[in-house]
Amino acid sequence: MNIESINESACIVYLGDQINEETAERVKQATDRIRATLSDVITDLVPSYTSVMVCYDLERIDRFGIQSRLRRAVTGASATAPDPSSAQTLELPVYYGPEVALDLDDVCEFAGLTADEVIRIHSEQSYRVYAIGFSPGFAFLGSTDARIAMPRKSTPRLKVPVGSVGIAGSQTAIYPSATPGGWQIVGRTPSKMVDWDSKSLALAQIGDRVKFRAIDRDEFIRLGGQFDEL
Repeated sequence: MNIESINESACIVYLGDQINEETAERVKQATDRIRATLSDVITDLVPSYTSVMVCYDLERIDRFGIQSRLRRAVTGASATAPDPSSAQTLELPVYYGPEVALDLDDVCEFAGLTADEVIRIHSEQSYRVYAIGFSPGFAFLGSTDARIAMPRKSTPRLKVPVGSVGIAGSQTAIYPSATPGGWQIVGRTPSKMVDWDSKSLALAQIGDRVKFRAIDRDEFIRLGGQFDEL
């Protein structure tokens, strides 16, 4: 563990130097422990692949005090067994049809596989939420099967429709809102990834698991899927 100051009211706790399951679990445990034990002084937490950014209230604690408390909290997290109840497994329906799978043909050509093979490979994997960023609720999921790990597009789209499911190298993700983006779009989910009225905001949280379930066009429409944003 290493703690570095960013400015007078924020620091980063580094918990590893490689993106893998072990580091991701340390990040999750540390985030949970910091949130539980330092809620009186922290103003924001931003977990990522190998670190946690901690913002704190300067009127309640200084740089030396926060680092001391963070070391105690993270050391306590390291000595605690993972709590399975603190994470969830989300099964998300995905329609991989031609109306929404804007780059599926390109992924098939890249991988040398049929559309059915790409869909099966993508949907049979269990993915971990490594980070949330870029836009509210945008969860970076890993790791994509190497056979379909196509790099992102050289020229991003100006608008990627809500719910689009994309691949970028060893990661896959769902666009929770219509934004520019360069991921290879292979499908779309009717599930809402952001709930503005909920406490957590994002459907998926750091440490959660995501499993995709391939659905047909009729089920996509029945679940509220839309085509009109193409």
